[in-house]
Amino acid sequence: MSRYIATSAIRGANHIVRETELYLQKALKEKGADAKVGFPNTAYFLPTILGLTGRKCETVGDLVPVLEQCKSLTHPVPARSRWTPYLGETLDSGIATLLSVEALEALRYLYGEQPERVPGFHLAQASFTSPEFTKDDGDGAGQLNGPIDDIQLRSWGIQLVDGRMPGFAALVGCAKSNEVAVKIVRELQRRNILIFLAGNVNGRSIIHQLQEEGVEMGYDTYIVPFGTDTLSAIYAIGFATRSALTFGGMKGGQSREILLYNKARVFAFVLALGEVDDLKYAAAAGAISYGFPAIADTVIPEIRPTGVTSYEHVISMPFDEIEGKDDLERAEKLVQKCIEIRGVKIKMTEVPIPVPYGSAFEGEVVRKADLRFESGGKKSRAFEYLYSAPMDKIEDGKVQVYGPDMDSVPDGGYMDIGIVAEVAGRKMQEDFEPVLERQIHHFINGASGIQHVGQRDITWIRVSKAAFDKGFRLADLGKILHARYHADFGAIVDKIQVTIYTNPADVNTMLQVARDAYNKRNTRLGDMADESVEEFYSCTLCQSFAPNHVCVISPERVGLCGAYSWLDCKASFQINPTGPNQPIPKGSQLDAVKGYYTGANDFVVQASHQQVETVSMYSIMENPMTACGCFECIVMVVPEANGVMVLSREDTSMSPAGMTFSTLAGVAGGGLQTPGVMGVGKYYLTSKKFLSADGGFKRVVWISSVLKKTMADELKKAADFAGDPDLLDKIADETICTEVPDLVAYLESTAHPALTMDPMM
Repeated sequence: MSRYIATSAIRGANHIVRETELYLQKALKEKGADAKVGFPNTAYFLPTILGLTGRKCETVGDLVPVLEQCKSLTHPVPARSRWTPYLGETLDSGIATLLSVEALEALRYLYGEQPERVPGFHLAQASFTSPEFTKDDGDGAGQLNGPIDDIQLRSWGIQLVDGRMPGFAALVGCAKSNEVAVKIVRELQRRNILIFLAGNVNGRSIIHQLQEEGVEMGYDTYIVPFGTDTLSAIYAIGFATRSALTFGGMKGGQSREILLYNKARVFAFVLALGEVDDLKYAAAAGAISYGFPAIADTVIPEIRPTGVTSYEHVISMPFDEIEGKDDLERAEKLVQKCIEIRGVKIKMTEVPIPVPYGSAFEGEVVRKADLRFESGGKKSRAFEYLYSAPMDKIEDGKVQVYGPDMDSVPDGGYMDIGIVAEVAGRKMQEDFEPVLERQIHHFINGASGIQHVGQRDITWIRVSKAAFDKGFRLADLGKILHARYHADFGAIVDKIQVTIYTNPADVNTMLQVARDAYNKRNTRLGDMADESVEEFYSCTLCQSFAPNHVCVISPERVGLCGAYSWLDCKASFQINPTGPNQPIPKGSQLDAVKGYYTGANDFVVQASHQQVETVSMYSIMENPMTACGCFECIVMVVPEANGVMVLSREDTSMSPAGMTFSTLAGVAGGGLQTPGVMGVGKYYLTSKKFLSADGGFKRVVWISSVLKKTMADELKKAADFAGDPDLLDKIADETICTEVPDLVAYLESTAHPALTMDPMM
């Protein structure tokens, strides 16, 4: 190991620990020991400190023992005569750096110095209801991201576990040029790697470079700018720590287990751009403890022996010495080397369209100022419909556009379109049609500069000026579908052709055909019941992050992430017979009310590695199903109200449990079986089997208002089935109350049926 790296890391750790101690003394004097500290929307207090030490830091005074522990981990800068070629003291210094920097950032939050603000910056965070939303306080300066909130961590969960998001990259510093910065980011996006940005070189950051080139940053684009100083890189380590706490079922203080979890399951690396100073060396030493290697684009000493990381620890790739005809080719090779050193497993699909393509673009928003064309929304109609046809009726790869293309529409204009996909395959079944149709949303969203929202006949598509200028046209929608269906569903789809209608008469005709099919499917799915099938299905997809969690999915119980129904799992098994969705023979029914089946119990014992012995399909109070961290909602008993509250992942407000979603998710997730608390998919609320052993939908006494608004029709049907058509008006939400006494008073005023039902506890 290089003596220079050890010396720099130890020196950097000593410096930052001293700086944090001085700032802490200032805070104790000016704010007091009882002043609150923490990161917003994070259930895990200060996550790196919690994970590695077990300390729950809520006040300034709580940071005092943390700093004492940091000081115990620092070492004197080694003289040449006492230096030894081992990583021990360097890794100690790295951990001391991480703990002290997180404490320092918490104090900076206390003083209003975090998250950082940058002149002219706009952080894109999209929502379904407000695609034009950006973080901007109105003074010309925009707010950078700061730490990732827990809601976003969980919304990325399914992509983290199924390999669509294979890892994350922490880019620290400043690239050789703006063009190189953009190329590095695009190469990472193309591989669907989550990107964190931090640090600077002589005051200039890669964040500034991307901002100047008009690259949109934020959750939507998988490019998350933490801050322009090196300290903000701690948020990436916090994200990694919370991955272990959220999905791995780890507890605070299990430092060894958390570090090993990250080495084995969180594929991350640090790419240091530009000059590397003592603090960056110290922070890199901390990242190495997590199994994350560091790669630099400048000349620095290397640590090639493996051990703590899977492969080399520190690699130097001087940018100008990388073999390549120009800087952009060198940037591509630099990214390839990073992926190789960390062992990131990439899933890529070549899609023959004129814009970049990858799931990293799925959340991209096309704003009004950048809009070239749209269909759907308030001004026009858009629908999508997929159905199966005989093999001889389909010409594979054929894409036709009947009617004018988007060239005929002025900038910012709109028109009606209908996307009709016809598929054929020897193993194709009618039940697979809605499963495949649902993928259109994800497939089209993968194109850079294209926004897709909704499905069926509430589709909304936007195309940016940049995508249009690069040559993107309506036929490219069909090319995307052809490539992706063959890549992802090749086991059941042998042929696919796509027709896009834009003539109003054709759109009207095909829209009615599509709606007739939608209604037929709704009836077929609605008639399915747990009793009408011989098998349920498993989903162990999330075991890559939550090793002991198992979903048991039935016709009347959707997967907790909301992404997998019984039919989805059936299709998945047909596509991949050895995959995460396996048929579970129901076996004998042990208890019809609570939903105990011998087959489900036997499978859960085996698949959970003997951590869960039995599972009830229809009860929250007795052996409820486990959860990983990807759930859409949390259902929790409110004893005083004799009912349950339902908290949506999209709801950041306080709940009657005295916790936000972020905090409560730590109780519900991690593969734990906790009576009275359960993670669920939101459409499970509409099932006839929802808590049927405990009283069903009439037990809901409080629900997030976002669910009331977005699922109004479905919840009304659930209320009708429960025998109380006015039940929704009797259920409180956060706009009515967030305290238990107020909730009980509201329930009494509306005569909510839960108050007169048998006690839940």
